[in-house]
Amino acid sequence: MLNNLVKSGATIQSAASITPLGLVQQMRDYAKAGIKNFWQRQAIFGAALLLAAVFYSPKLALLTWCFVIVNEVYDMFVFRDIIDKPERSRVWLRRNLRRIYLSTILSAGTISFYAIWISWLQGPQPHFMALFFLFAAALFAAMNNHQIMSVLRMRIMIYGATFVFVPAWDLVRFSASRNPELWVQLFTSLVVLYFIVDSSRVYLNFYRKTFTQMAELRESKERAEAAFRAKSEFISVVSHELRTPMTSINGALGLVLSERLGALPEKVSATLNIAQRNGTRLATLINDTLDLQKIESGRLEFSMEKLELGEVLRQGVEMNAPYADKYSVFFELELPDGPVYVRADRARIEQVLANLLSNAAKFSYEGQEVVVRLSAGPTLARVEVIDSGVGIPADMKQAVFEEFRQLDSTDTRRREGTGLGMTISKKIIEAHDGIIDYHANPLRGTTFYFELERLPATWSESRSGAVAAQ
Repeated sequence: MLNNLVKSGATIQSAASITPLGLVQQMRDYAKAGIKNFWQRQAIFGAALLLAAVFYSPKLALLTWCFVIVNEVYDMFVFRDIIDKPERSRVWLRRNLRRIYLSTILSAGTISFYAIWISWLQGPQPHFMALFFLFAAALFAAMNNHQIMSVLRMRIMIYGATFVFVPAWDLVRFSASRNPELWVQLFTSLVVLYFIVDSSRVYLNFYRKTFTQMAELRESKERAEAAFRAKSEFISVVSHELRTPMTSINGALGLVLSERLGALPEKVSATLNIAQRNGTRLATLINDTLDLQKIESGRLEFSMEKLELGEVLRQGVEMNAPYADKYSVFFELELPDGPVYVRADRARIEQVLANLLSNAAKFSYEGQEVVVRLSAGPTLARVEVIDSGVGIPADMKQAVFEEFRQLDSTDTRRREGTGLGMTISKKIIEAHDGIIDYHANPLRGTTFYFELERLPATWSESRSGAVAAQ
């Protein structure tokens, strides 16, 4: 009867013996199941031993309970060692596998000892209590000890031998002719044993299928991570290689357009202006791509310091005012009466503010005003950039913060931009443990805002320092 069980588990067991990592995972699954089912085992043991103490022998129940306690303590020690320790050498594998085998022999032996002793005390009669408890233990093993084939086989063999021994020993001790029920009990035990072996096979096959699928998922995840790293490295190398010549090209175009090298014909000047604008856009795209790649790989560092947010906004508005002038848009700054302090990277917050202000200017109509407002609560500081432009629907939030995405419209596409500004801004603010979002204005336009944790004015700058984006 055990042949099917052995054949069913041969594949996974042989694979595990060849691949130590496979056996490590099986052992971890086995240990986790053992810890998870701790109280369930205690309830079963408690009920069985209580019945034994009341109806048969308190001494037997107490002795068996001592064996159970010793075995459970040893089991928990082994399980914790398997789960908690990072060591995964072959010596570690062999040591813990031997421990699991010893634990299996002790626990299965204790249960078999209990069943044999109870049947001995009962005399020549159907041993329902002893065999039912043995059946429950075997079924519990089939359901929860199928992770390691050799362990499951060992348990089933011990329980199976006890299943056969109890009725067979009755036939030896007592005359079968006087009690034909002893023969019925023997054949019933064999049928039950077959059921247990078949159940073990079913659970083993299910675990094997799940184990294989999880291994394939882990392999796919590793391949995806390797592809992502290769992509990031490629983008980083290409962007770095492009940035140097683009800087030289833009510098040369700027020098020529300044007419320091001589006056330019009108058509040549117009053509060079187009080239310079597109060169600037390309340089911005390269810089944004590098920033995004650094953030995604966790290599973008933030130099955190105590900032007065009102001052940062004032300087940001001044720096971006010339850009707004191209669209005939004006910035209006609204600050609270007192200072508002946050812990942040000045350059990165200025980068976020520049993205918000440039977007507000691009998508506002000529002659309109963009309000930049700072408000502060007890624990949060909130920066709002409020425009009265074309507006963004509320259901487009995913698209707004998506990489290389600009909201699709003829009006949008005629505006310059890389499609990375809001993605980078979101990642920067999240790296500051803040939030960034937007909502539509009641009449027209959109309000973009971000919130950062507010610091007390007495906060010590000694806690400032460089941290990496996660």
